[in-house]
Amino acid sequence: MEPKVNTFLYLQVASSDEEEAKAVYKSRIADVQDDTLYIEVPLEEQTGRFKRLFPGDELSAYYLTEGGVKHYFNTHVLGFRGDVIQLVAVRRPDPQSIRKMQRRSFLRVPAALELAVKLANQVRFLAYTDDIGGGGISFVTDPERELNAGDVMECWLLLPYKNGTIEHAFFKPEVVRVKKLESGRNRVMAKFIEITDSERQKIIRYCFERQLEFRKR
Repeated sequence: MEPKVNTFLYLQVASSDEEEAKAVYKSRIADVQDDTLYIEVPLEEQTGRFKRLFPGDELSAYYLTEGGVKHYFNTHVLGFRGDVIQLVAVRRPDPQSIRKMQRRSFLRVPAALELAVKLANQVRFLAYTDDIGGGGISFVTDPERELNAGDVMECWLLLPYKNGTIEHAFFKPEVVRVKKLESGRNRVMAKFIEITDSERQKIIRYCFERQLEFRKR
């Protein structure tokens, strides 16, 4: 379902400033025309401060539909329109690019990130991811690590951001599939079954930055 007039949007701005990149702003769609959404100036609800945006600012956005399902998309600021109140013009997302908050529907990006894994039998080891997303990960392990579909793990993922800061995201994934590679190692594909919204946002932020990098190449 595409965002419509009066839909509330929750926005994060791509920024090299750590605190700014974490901030979540709320806005409302005031008008929809062709390839453009006109939104009210975003407000940070915790502080009551309005966010000043500039043409070209990259935004990560989501909105809620019935049942509390979150729909994510990326966009950028096109300009402004002066009505009774100033509206911000942002690029209307292609319907095909909108991702529902379902475990396997998030955009995944290739990334070799350090992952600390703890199994149910208390065995711990380090691995590197093959790709990551807001709904799950895949990582590569040595063949002696016996993992099977249905196994549940505890994981800590190291996330380096463009501004030089590093975060750790904790989650519990469940193994969906294990594939043997030509190298003899195993590729483990897993979905998140326990993860807080704040930890998921850390991962989504990293994926957003990676996506911007790919776009600029």
